[in-house]
Amino acid sequence: MWKQSFIETSRGRFEYFQKGNGEPLCVTHLYSEYNTNGNTFAQPFTDRYTVYLVNLKGCGNSVKAVHESEYRMSETVKDLEAIREALNIAKWGFAGHSTGGMLALMYGATAQESLTKIIGGGLCASAAYMDHPGSIYCKENPNNARIIEILRLLDSPTTPIEERRALNKEWFLMSIFDYEQYEEIINRPNSGKAVSPRLNYFSYQELKTYDVRPLLPSIQIPASIYCGLYDAQCPHVFSKEAADLMPNASMTTFERSNHNPFVEEEESFVQFVQSTVSN
Repeated sequence: MWKQSFIETSRGRFEYFQKGNGEPLCVTHLYSEYNTNGNTFAQPFTDRYTVYLVNLKGCGNSVKAVHESEYRMSETVKDLEAIREALNIAKWGFAGHSTGGMLALMYGATAQESLTKIIGGGLCASAAYMDHPGSIYCKENPNNARIIEILRLLDSPTTPIEERRALNKEWFLMSIFDYEQYEEIINRPNSGKAVSPRLNYFSYQELKTYDVRPLLPSIQIPASIYCGLYDAQCPHVFSKEAADLMPNASMTTFERSNHNPFVEEEESFVQFVQSTVSN
């Protein structure tokens, strides 16, 4: 289990969960809520890092947002910086997956003086993935109509719990390479429930103008980027694009993974984590 803690900062009170030993590493997702079960993405890092798994503003027991603009990535970076300062950590690394990886790019582009490294995958440096037929979020993708319906039903408070579970399973199956892994993956201790206000703000407000590509060449700290070759959410080409734009980035491809290589190719992902540790 992960240890629950709270920290008072200049930007409010935040909940976080701590586990592991080693250099400090902050982990979060742009719109997920965590608990003491931890998270399957964060877990592999705990053997090499002291991991701070953060509930962002509006998630879990963290401070609520006064205005939805506080959900912006740029504002979220300021929240993370306030947490780091309150914890008396001079510098830490940051790791994120999917929109957490997008947040890693924004963090690196706007506050790299506070970071030792960024680690991110299944990401995109712009909204271009929404127009790529390989992404389930593109209108040209055969699964797009269904994923829109799934998201609509999950956002509705009237959708029964059993239907929600079935919808989440269907969404997840679109995002793994080998369907036979589903039962083993889903039975692991995990948390990371989507928080609708943050998800909706990203989807309908921030994504319209999201593009950090011009900022990436300025990131001088190490950046470890990864992606599943068959990623159906943010296709592989976009993680590679981000890595190619950063002068000190490396790119790791998981050749039997879709969107979740940390559980789809667990042993290889552990090796990837080891490669990110500072000498």
